[in-house]
Amino acid sequence: MADSQLFCVAEERSGHCAVVDGNFLYVWGGYVSIEDNEVYLPNDEIWTYDIDSGLWTMHLMEGELPTSMSGSCGACINGKLYVFGGYDDKGYSNRLYFVNLRTRDGTYVWEKITNFEGQPPTPRDKLSCWVYKDRLIYFGGYGCRRHNELQDCFDVHDASWVRPPELFIAQTGFCMTEEQIFWGWHNDVHIFDTKTHSWLQPEIKGGIPPQPRAAHTCAVLGNKGYIFGGRVLQTRMNDLHYLNLDTWTWSGRIPINGENPKHRSWHTLTPIADDTLFLFGGLSADNIPLSDGWIHNVITNCWKQLTHLPKTKPRLWHTACLGKENEIMVFGGSKDDLLSLDTGHCNDLLIFQTQPYSLLRLCLDCIGKNAIILESQISLLPPKLLQQVLKKITFWTAANHREEQRAQKEETENKYQWISSN
Repeated sequence: MADSQLFCVAEERSGHCAVVDGNFLYVWGGYVSIEDNEVYLPNDEIWTYDIDSGLWTMHLMEGELPTSMSGSCGACINGKLYVFGGYDDKGYSNRLYFVNLRTRDGTYVWEKITNFEGQPPTPRDKLSCWVYKDRLIYFGGYGCRRHNELQDCFDVHDASWVRPPELFIAQTGFCMTEEQIFWGWHNDVHIFDTKTHSWLQPEIKGGIPPQPRAAHTCAVLGNKGYIFGGRVLQTRMNDLHYLNLDTWTWSGRIPINGENPKHRSWHTLTPIADDTLFLFGGLSADNIPLSDGWIHNVITNCWKQLTHLPKTKPRLWHTACLGKENEIMVFGGSKDDLLSLDTGHCNDLLIFQTQPYSLLRLCLDCIGKNAIILESQISLLPPKLLQQVLKKITFWTAANHREEQRAQKEETENKYQWISSN
């Protein structure tokens, strides 16, 4: 197999879903811009990244396929990827699908959840969720509602009288007669219980909820569901809140000791320890793509900016997943302001180390980087350790190949820009 095939990478994309389960990162959906057109990635493809070997593999999917979408909310519970909501060229969705990632024969089969109790959220995208006690707990997002569905949890952006097309009716349940449809931001909370296949909306017992928003981010620490930032109307925020997922009480805006990160949307927030969150990237209030990273300690309520992150790798509408050794795995997203210049979609994997690697990991990396020098000795290793070493050799061979390809691409682009300007 040629290096170009062996060391292939999932396509560039933004607004996709990604989860880690076991030794693999899974990526599905999203969109990319081709000649000023938004093109959704194929709905029958899921990409897997082997964390140990560094190799990407594309798998075709079967079953009741979701439509190709961006802005869906993906989460993993007990080896199953659940995807809710999103946006495609037909409008917003409130459908829920799942696929078993722990397949024995390598076949990934989508199932649409239609036999459920309760009422799902209204159609929306750019929402987030917390995973807690085998439940998916959704918050916020941007979408549409009918007039009789308007509540305090909805901040109206626009409204129009429409007669929905048949596909729109089939997806949302809206009737055929002309009616007024409202678009805007939500701050409601909805629960899907994966054991009972039931939807419910919890009664919020107290506290001041965050204002409606979309393109925010959520993370769970213990029994608290944290939310940071996001956008409503033309305002981007930098507020931090949590919802107690046992008592259903909001914290109100959490007072911060010291410096705050910039206001932003399309960022990520990832738990990296029992009391620590990692914030990365996004789009600032003045529409600048961000490459900054911050650590938040929920005990001291302090943010600390990380100074060693590369300044040339901004990302927004990316995904960030926690790896096996507490490294943050950032995939995809855009390096440009999607609202004005939608051309900078990425497919490189950024890995941020948040704690020292184990001695075994450091030794494996050292051997992998120096495989040529150590070639005569590697075969003498015990079988189990040899398998780990071979995977790490593949990892660094793939990393070096991709870096060479990236450097050649940048050199070609720079030459083209120079010729065009002269």
